[in-house]
Amino acid sequence: MRKPETIERLYLDFDGFFASVEQQCNRKLRGRPVGVVPFEGMGDRGMLIAVSREAKDVGIKSLMSVREGMAICADLVTVPQKPDLYRRAHNELLSEIETVIPIDTAKSIDELTCILDEDGRRKPEDLAHRIKTAIRDNIGLFITATIGFAANRQLSKMACKAGKRSRGLYGDGLAVWKPEDMPAPLFKVKLDDIPGVGSRLASRLRGMAIYSAEDLYNLQPKHMRKIWRSVVGERLWYALHGYDIQAAASERGMFGHGRVLPPEARNPKAAREISRLLMTKAARRLRREGYYAGGLWLWLSIRNGSWFRQMPLPIVNDDQAILAALGVLWAHFSDEHPGRPTIFRVGVTLFGLSPANERQLDFLLEDDNERRKWEATNTAVDELNSKYGGTVVSLGPWRPPAGGHVGGKISYTRIPSAEDFW
Repeated sequence: MRKPETIERLYLDFDGFFASVEQQCNRKLRGRPVGVVPFEGMGDRGMLIAVSREAKDVGIKSLMSVREGMAICADLVTVPQKPDLYRRAHNELLSEIETVIPIDTAKSIDELTCILDEDGRRKPEDLAHRIKTAIRDNIGLFITATIGFAANRQLSKMACKAGKRSRGLYGDGLAVWKPEDMPAPLFKVKLDDIPGVGSRLASRLRGMAIYSAEDLYNLQPKHMRKIWRSVVGERLWYALHGYDIQAAASERGMFGHGRVLPPEARNPKAAREISRLLMTKAARRLRREGYYAGGLWLWLSIRNGSWFRQMPLPIVNDDQAILAALGVLWAHFSDEHPGRPTIFRVGVTLFGLSPANERQLDFLLEDDNERRKWEATNTAVDELNSKYGGTVVSLGPWRPPAGGHVGGKISYTRIPSAEDFW
């Protein structure tokens, strides 16, 4: 396994991305503490899904409640999220960065990694300056980024996070972790902040008398493998020691969407309608990427707990079969929770995927002719929607809830496409 003798990776993380995009697009928000919330009109009941540099500098954090944020800073301004705006900003920013250095991977809507050329390895500070200048001159002053350099992607990501605070202020920082300087910078990182550890595993590690990044670093690779109960722990050991560890190839396992419901939609009828729209979006993605599904599940967050049920599908990808199965799951929920239970969140997922060219039919079901008809119908519907760039035809009514962006939510692992907002 190769151990680089110089820095080879760059990791870039945009600072308070959603909030900074809002500030760049709205002059009235510039220089003010801004918090992005899921929906408009929630008052202090909502959560802050992103906050600006000004908000972080006074102690407000993402995933803090609006009420807590207001208690820290009465001048906090909240704005509802606009996922399609952030998607477009992401694409524009990547285009600008590509004029300076090729992007290896966009890890999320606000993070990316690059492989350094010889010049970038010799002069990382100059490269960082050129990237930030391209963003400032061609996008604007209010979207900033922190950049980390190191021998591999894991360490460059940690360097980036360590560089988030410079001179006591949040964001627009730079950290260069050269192999000859390691592992001293690594030992300053909190155990919980190591990617692949997290708070839950950190708590378990402390129970094993592993209290710091230095303690973790000094373990043996086989010991780390045993702790993680998989090769992931051993791979982390090599990454922390500066080896060139490439991320394992991932395979598509499911298609799904989830949504926190606006207050007026927290009843079974409205929640069911929103879940139907979410499932339709998931089925569209399933078809676009060339898969069939062998199962479906529905998850609901309700008062005093949650409800979950799944059922098999006969290897399908058409809306009729998928939505019919979703209706069956909702019938089970209604039987178990009569009346008008409060539903706070819905999640739908298609699983048991198989590539379209490997489809195996259920010979006992004998519905292939019907499925072919519905698939042909869906093909025509998808083509019409693609042609007009929106949902002009759907199976059943198409009434997105307040706040819109059904299926267009930005997750940590997926950057939505333009089609997700139709």
